[in-house]
Amino acid sequence: MTMKKLLFLFIVLTFLSALTIGQKTPSGNPEDFKIKTCLHSVSYSGAWRGQALLTVDEFLVKAKNLGFDGVMLVAKQPHVSLLEYDDAARKKLRSRIKELGLELVCIAGYNDFTAGADRTAIPNVEIQAVYIGEMARLASDLGTNMVRIYTGFEHPDIAFDRQYSLVVKGLQMAGAIAARYGVTLAVQNHHDIAVHHDAMKWLLDEVNLPNVRAAFDCWAPAFQGLSSDEIKKAVYIMKPYIVHTTVADYEQLPRFKYESSQSNYTPLLSHAVAVPMGEGFLDYKTFINALKEIGYQGYITYEMCSVLKGGGSVENLDNCAKVFLEYIKQFK
Repeated sequence: MTMKKLLFLFIVLTFLSALTIGQKTPSGNPEDFKIKTCLHSVSYSGAWRGQALLTVDEFLVKAKNLGFDGVMLVAKQPHVSLLEYDDAARKKLRSRIKELGLELVCIAGYNDFTAGADRTAIPNVEIQAVYIGEMARLASDLGTNMVRIYTGFEHPDIAFDRQYSLVVKGLQMAGAIAARYGVTLAVQNHHDIAVHHDAMKWLLDEVNLPNVRAAFDCWAPAFQGLSSDEIKKAVYIMKPYIVHTTVADYEQLPRFKYESSQSNYTPLLSHAVAVPMGEGFLDYKTFINALKEIGYQGYITYEMCSVLKGGGSVENLDNCAKVFLEYIKQFK
């Protein structure tokens, strides 16, 4: 068989494999919307100033005791690192999650397709794609068929279209590898490239793989200044792709720079701090009701991944998680 035929066969098999992947996009029927809660392990990962750190098992027990349906696991140290979880450790963790009666909703990956974009001799996109492929294998071994990933941060000295093309190429490469394991890649609207919903819809249309979907959050549209009507419209635009969403509420603290020559202050970009659900400015009532209207079928994941009002003690983290569980009940 010629190389050309082998390549064609690989593409066909990859596509057919992706078609069997089980992440459901919105059905269009509001009756298909069900509140399924998930807790992100970043919430107890010691990632920010003063935040408590739990082991993976302590976190799983915590999520179960708090009353969450599922968990999202950080795929890096200090939690489920590819460096530390060999086959035996994966088998043990999968068994433990099942024993606790939890659902492993997805693995949280941490990639950047534009990293090293100024070093063209380094195959960064290939490196990132292989890394995501290894996370897909990890996800499959642990019993989930979804990996949350990112696009890339923009570099001001490099042509935007070149950076954008690296993201498209990277998603296509990573999607093809993930399909081998029956895994969907959920692209979060987080990094600079395609962070706006119109741009993300365009990006995913261009990638054009059935297992490259969206982890679409309210956070980015809110910080982009979108109105309630615009947030609802964004959800409808992203409807063909949404398989996951993560929530957290924020407050904006004004910042100013003192100008001594003018005896005055120059306004600066505000500083965002996390607050319990319902206390911030993010319009989750509009966002989640829009998800309900389009028949969203995924989980709603809560995270505490930045400095939080009340501090990072286990007691405060637990309290904020409980506030989320109470807050989300209004959408049933």
